[in-house]
Amino acid sequence: MRVVVVGGKLQGVEAVYLAKKAGWEVTLVDKNTCVPAVELCDHFYSIDVTKVVEWITFLKDIDLIIPALENHVAIDSLIRSAKYANVPLMFDEDAYAISSSKIKSNELFASIGVPAPLAWPECGFPLIVKPSGASGSEGVVKLESSQEFHRLFEKGMKDWVIEEYLEGPSYSLEVIGFSGVCKVLQITELSMDQVYDCKRVAGSVSLSDQLREEFEQIGLSLAKSLSLNGIMDVETILHRGHLKVLEIDARFPSQTPIAVYHATGVNMLEVLGNAFVQNKPWQEFEITEKRGAIVEHIRVGIDCLEVSGEHIMADAGSLYLYPDFFGAYEVLTNYSPGKTEWVATLIITGTDLKDAWIQRGLVIKAIQNEWGIRHYIDRCPEYDESLFIRRLG
Repeated sequence: MRVVVVGGKLQGVEAVYLAKKAGWEVTLVDKNTCVPAVELCDHFYSIDVTKVVEWITFLKDIDLIIPALENHVAIDSLIRSAKYANVPLMFDEDAYAISSSKIKSNELFASIGVPAPLAWPECGFPLIVKPSGASGSEGVVKLESSQEFHRLFEKGMKDWVIEEYLEGPSYSLEVIGFSGVCKVLQITELSMDQVYDCKRVAGSVSLSDQLREEFEQIGLSLAKSLSLNGIMDVETILHRGHLKVLEIDARFPSQTPIAVYHATGVNMLEVLGNAFVQNKPWQEFEITEKRGAIVEHIRVGIDCLEVSGEHIMADAGSLYLYPDFFGAYEVLTNYSPGKTEWVATLIITGTDLKDAWIQRGLVIKAIQNEWGIRHYIDRCPEYDESLFIRRLG
């Protein structure tokens, strides 16, 4: 099958990686030539998809379009051109319109009774503040007091979601839907860095059967309410024994699909892509955990190895896929021989999650030994007022 992935940043890396694992011929399109996924595909073309005449001509030999970007103008162009060229577009426009607004998403949660954090002013401090239209952890900060709140409010906060801060482990679940058939996939556990960007995904979790079933039912309920025809990611936090939904994203995600693929063997892009091309839902299949899997981002510098959120991969230039990298099953990295500063997404597997964690420790130690690194940094979320003020502009 010949597919085109539109967008070569981090979503594009995920989509190209899994499309290649499916055995597809992958063409990447991005108007910029220096994007992380450019060396991972079979073919690359620098095309602005909003230039419809050029783009429509390109689609004549394509079986499936996979959007891997969140530019609204570009997405609108893809929707129109896909219909004109009669090429399936693996995207749900209506679901995305709701999930791309945290305000609209919260309204959906309330309307169908999905448990979510309390909104300000129904809750007290600390608070989480996040822009309604931002993706994932972008712009998220924690406020500890009314003084911090008012100081930042004076800087200008429009269309922001303000809600209670909840502590506990974070989990993610992908749901796919096509022609009224919905399927929940593997639950993964997320770890965040100091700016609430995901730094690590574990492909298996230690949730009770009751909580697993509750999470899966939440995912199915949301998908059916949206009449999902594509993919949706649901993120929750387990706070004092109760799951609360933090957000949904009805677009192809990054990080979690690779972890799910290595933990279960299920390639969600392949399953959903085939449904769009064949115009029929998949045959029913089971999700079973076959291996432990950890996907983690690191930055290596002079005498320092730091675990960090995936933002460090976004501006790293071209990434390359290498097998058996210092004991990691695979790695996506900008490393080349002789380079002293580089970043990597480590893909680590084991017979189970415990074994994967042991292997992960060996990988980190091997990298430290090879470069003579003494300092290891693995930060957790914290409040940084100056960073937040810069984000407000």
